[in-house]
Amino acid sequence: MAEPVSPARRLLMRAAFIGLALLVMFVHLLPLNTQPRPWAPPDLIVAFAFAWSLRRPDFVPILSIAAVMLTADLMLQRPPGLWALLVVLGCEYLKTRTAGLRESGFAGEWLAVCLTLAAITVANRVVLALLGVPQAQLGLSLIQMLATMAIYPAVVFASQTLMGVRKPAPGDSGALGSRA
Repeated sequence: MAEPVSPARRLLMRAAFIGLALLVMFVHLLPLNTQPRPWAPPDLIVAFAFAWSLRRPDFVPILSIAAVMLTADLMLQRPPGLWALLVVLGCEYLKTRTAGLRESGFAGEWLAVCLTLAAITVANRVVLALLGVPQAQLGLSLIQMLATMAIYPAVVFASQTLMGVRKPAPGDSGALGSRA
């Protein structure tokens, strides 16, 4: 039987997620190149949110994800709230599938993340189109979605090896969302 995560470690990892997201936003906003790029980089914040939601749902509560994504919307000049809502819904969907994905291995997890990411990307584009909001070219959105899907295994590897965000053991009920 695995030992439950201490409250101090849980708070530390929640702060680490927020700090990691702020670091990604900071690097994204650095004026390294003033020319527009023909490609879109992967959305690392979404990749980390999905990876941590599947591996340790107690490290990324819904309010943390919502606050981080809303901040990212405002800082990266996206329509505020829509992408944040879709990512929160995607993370909550993946959190409900955690138990089922534990037996399927990494391939099943990666497929679930890719399908969820594709669904929220399509939903984002459809809602923005219905509301008449100017948006990036379809090609750029697809490149960003595919790049995020492709980088997901590296995000999971970094989360496991560098930050210790591993899937909870079957007997560790505290990590599956129950209140400690």
